[in-house]
Parts: sequence; C-alpha cells; structure tokens
Amino acid sequence: MGDRPRVFVARRIPDDGLQPVSQACEAEIWPDELPPPRDVLLRSIAGCDGVLTLLTDRVDAEFFDAAGPQLKVVSNYAVGFDNIDIPEATRRKVPVGNTPGVLTDTTADLAFALLMAAGRRVAEGDRYVRQGRWKTWGPMLLLGHDVHGSTLGIVGFGRIGQALARRASGFGMQILYHDVNRLPPEVEEPLSATFVPLDELLARSDFVSLHVNLTPDTEHLMNAERLRQMKPTGVLVNTSRGPVVDHDALFEALRDGVIFAAGLDVTEPEPLPPSHPLLTLDSCLVVPHIASASRATRGKMAEMAAANLLAGVRGERLPTPVNPEVYERG
Repeated sequence: MGDRPRVFVARRIPDDGLQPVSQACEAEIWPDELPPPRDVLLRSIAGCDGVLTLLTDRVDAEFFDAAGPQLKVVSNYAVGFDNIDIPEATRRKVPVGNTPGVLTDTTADLAFALLMAAGRRVAEGDRYVRQGRWKTWGPMLLLGHDVHGSTLGIVGFGRIGQALARRASGFGMQILYHDVNRLPPEVEEPLSATFVPLDELLARSDFVSLHVNLTPDTEHLMNAERLRQMKPTGVLVNTSRGPVVDHDALFEALRDGVIFAAGLDVTEPEPLPPSHPLLTLDSCLVVPHIASASRATRGKMAEMAAANLLAGVRGERLPTPVNPEVYERG
C-alpha cells in the first residue's frame, strides 16, 4: 500500500472512474451525498498526491497549502472549473484536469427539454393534475407558446450552443446567436444561424438560451434591463452558470409579466433555498443542476476524471489539462 499514490475523491462517482482509481491508488472516497465540509476536505487532502474534486469544492491557496507540496494533480469532475483558482494552481505547477466535450449533447438535450417544458407549461400541468384540479378539458387551460416555427436566440455559440441549434432546426426554429466573436460561415451556414447583437437577439427571440462561461463580463448578464428587452411572451433558459442571471431581477420580471417563463438548471446560490421567491412562481421551472445527468455521460465524465487523476499521480501529461502551461515551465 505504501508505494501506491494517495488520492482523495471528494464524492462517490460512477464506477467507470472509481474502479480504476481504487485499483491503482490508495484512495479515500468521501461517501456522503453532500460534499465534505471545508475543514474535513482540508484535513483529508493533507499529504495526497492527487485530489478528484467537484464544482462544490473550492480549490484555492488554502487548499494547496493544506494538501502540501507533493500534490501532483487536481482532477475536476466537470467541464467547468469556476471552483478552482487556476493561476494559483499554475503558480504551484499543479496541473488541473476537467471533462470537456463529453457533456455537449446531453446538456443540449436538457436545455431543449427546459425550453419546451417552460414554454408549454409541462411542469405546471403535472402539478395541476396531482393537486386534483383537473376537472374537464378547457379551451383556455394552461395555454403556452409554440416551439415549432418560433425564434431561438442562443447566447454563447460554442459546442453546446451549436448542439442546441441542431435540435432547434428539427422544430423549424429560426436561429439567432450572439457571441464575443462572429463564427465563420462554415459553422453558421449548416445551422442556418444568424449572428446578431445581443440587444437585437433579446428583442427578436421567443426563446433565449444561455451558454456562456462565467466571467466578470457575464455575471448578471441577464439583469433587469436586459430582461425588459425580451418579449413579454419570451422564455429564458439557463444551463450555463447560475450567476449569469440576476435572480432578483428574474423574479420581478416573471412576477410582473415582463417575460412569460424561465427554465433554470443552474441557480445562485446552489442549491436554491426552498424559501427563494422564484420557487413561489409557477412560471419558473427549476431543476437541480442535472444537465449532464444521463448514465452514459456521467460515466464518461468519471472515466475522463479518473484518467486525468491517474496521469497526474504518475507524472504524465493530463489528457485534458485546463492549464497546459504548467508543462512549459522549467
């Protein structure tokens, strides 16, 4: 046991990744459904060669100090890495891995599911039946908005945004997009996607779906002013990061009929407290950050996270490093 790398796995992940880690390493695996408390996390990583983290685990200078100078790798079980101080990891020459690419289609599936469910009031209809309120067919009952033939505005046209556009094309939707830079024609044309300024996208779209990274520029990107630019029949979908939307402004916009509905996979904070005002609104559909939650995708994520962890503890280059510059320094 002594010559095997010591690793800490901050949550139980699918066996696709857990088994190879357990076989190759002296692995401590946090068994609870909730993440380890901060003090427990810091104690558990002391002396470890590698740590497999989740978005709920803050990886910063305190983390690296607690782990010690022998730490060789942090492998994040996510495509995002908002929880990690990447410059600090790089300064300490610790490679960080993530799980890109594998989430693309599964996340796009969930975004489109939220779009349809919010626009057609699916969750609200389910509650209506379960509450015993369904008495007869009604010509004005739970009227929503058509998805087919409508206009979809995609904010952030990377892998997931483009995958959502492919799904929308099957519904005959007109596709507008906005990104920091316009994409080349070979990307736009197969998707029949039109680049427009953000203000125009918000004004013209029936559905707006957010697929941006969380940066200082995108924090509260959807604030009160931008929500007012949307149609009163508009539906907002967020599967990117919770802080991209100002939740207080969203509550007011939904309550006052500024927009029609919202579908959120991510919130600020996470989890969203049961007492949050958004949860008092039938027009706001919230699910618990499950965009990647298919068995196949979570299994592939586990494989990738394990591959990064094992490569790191062996002193090999990570298959998917976030900070490849660590390999360029002497």
